[in-house]
Amino acid sequence: MRGRQRVASKDHILGQDKDENLASVRIQNAKPCWWRSFRHVLVASLSSFLYGYHIGVVNETLESISVDLGFSGNTMAEGLVVSVCLGGAFIGSLFSGWIADGVGRRRSFQLCALPMIIGAGMSATAKTLWGMLLGRLFVGTGMGLGPPVAALYVAEVSPPAVRGAFGALTQIATCLGLMGSFFIGIPAKEIVGWWRICFWVSIVPAAMLALFMEICAESPHWLFKIGRTTEAEAEFEKLLGGVHVKPAMTELSKSDRGDASDTVTLSDLICGRHFRVMFIGSTLFALQQLSGINAVFYFSSTVFESFGVPSDIANTCVGVCNLLGSVIAMILMDKLGRKMLLLGSFLGMAFTMGLQAIAGSSFASGFGAMYLSVGGMLLFVLSFAFGAGPVPCLVMSEMLPGNIRAKAMAICLAVHWAINFCVGLFFLRLLELIGAQVLYSIFGSFCLIAVVFVKKYILETKGKSLQEIEIALLAQEAS
Repeated sequence: MRGRQRVASKDHILGQDKDENLASVRIQNAKPCWWRSFRHVLVASLSSFLYGYHIGVVNETLESISVDLGFSGNTMAEGLVVSVCLGGAFIGSLFSGWIADGVGRRRSFQLCALPMIIGAGMSATAKTLWGMLLGRLFVGTGMGLGPPVAALYVAEVSPPAVRGAFGALTQIATCLGLMGSFFIGIPAKEIVGWWRICFWVSIVPAAMLALFMEICAESPHWLFKIGRTTEAEAEFEKLLGGVHVKPAMTELSKSDRGDASDTVTLSDLICGRHFRVMFIGSTLFALQQLSGINAVFYFSSTVFESFGVPSDIANTCVGVCNLLGSVIAMILMDKLGRKMLLLGSFLGMAFTMGLQAIAGSSFASGFGAMYLSVGGMLLFVLSFAFGAGPVPCLVMSEMLPGNIRAKAMAICLAVHWAINFCVGLFFLRLLELIGAQVLYSIFGSFCLIAVVFVKKYILETKGKSLQEIEIALLAQEAS
């Protein structure tokens, strides 16, 4: 009897162990609830909304601003009001990585909101051109700090299964910011001083970003990197749920943990052991801008008005195409993958630039030229928005190793801002010198170069953890 009892007891214990192992496997295979992290990503996307808003806020209001501040007809002054924020964005972007690694992602968002609040207030109360320029410069530093930190935050707090959709959400927020600024600015031509309201309004989302970030989760990756393991576990519980904390921490521990002595110098990034991944990131952002997208965004109204289409209708059409493409990206990002969307996007942009080049040639005239030019421009924006717009920030925040992610993103996005500034500065001048046909052909050629580059260098990151991506990149470099 005693023998049978011992056997029964042993079988019972083995059965318990088996059940526990099966339960453990089920927990590891189960996907974390997306809603837990969605709330935090939604707050972070306010920085992208503000980025879009401040890019577009002077589009409809520039004429009123120039009259009120006494520089009407001075194209250089008008150009500075539009572009001085890009200089501020370059500065903000350049230091964003060091700020994000120094004070954390949450505090970086709050620091991003601060110059946007101050700058918007200065712009709204400006009495002279110099007051407006100083306000725009302040706003620009916040604009430059926000996007790289948002990309880092989304990559580090999102479950792998929905990271692509959450990355596209920041692009949707940018589109909504652009469209919001267009619609709020429409009364500026009829109501004296309305442009000041347009700047005051932007303080509300900036204040919401600073306030709500206080109750959002910090990046567990950043906490783990600086040795605050217990806090990283607590943040994982907040973002993923208690049952997913242990697997997440196990996955995180596969990568080397940094500490105060694990410093990464600028030379390490530019010409050291991280040169290859830095080259990939910087080139991808450069090709994104050399595709001509910001020339389209900045000067679409001019093209539409040349065919008799009012600027408010033009801006609405461009905004709707941008938003539609971003929604498509959010739906497809975690199904087709980042690489497929990038390839399809750059191919579509090359084709639509070809349509615009034909519109500028002698082969098209009258209504044919109008349909090719306007239709090509809208299709170009749509193609950009479902791939080349949202994917580079997301895929580079995934591909960059954890110990250099923040600083490397800062340098890559500084390249983005520098080329963005050059395209905006020289587009109209090049249009006069070489004509639309040649210029659009050059943009189209860069889109085709981007297709080849993406095919060769970009790693598919769909559904993989950041640690799995890092290991895959190391294997790729070794081969």
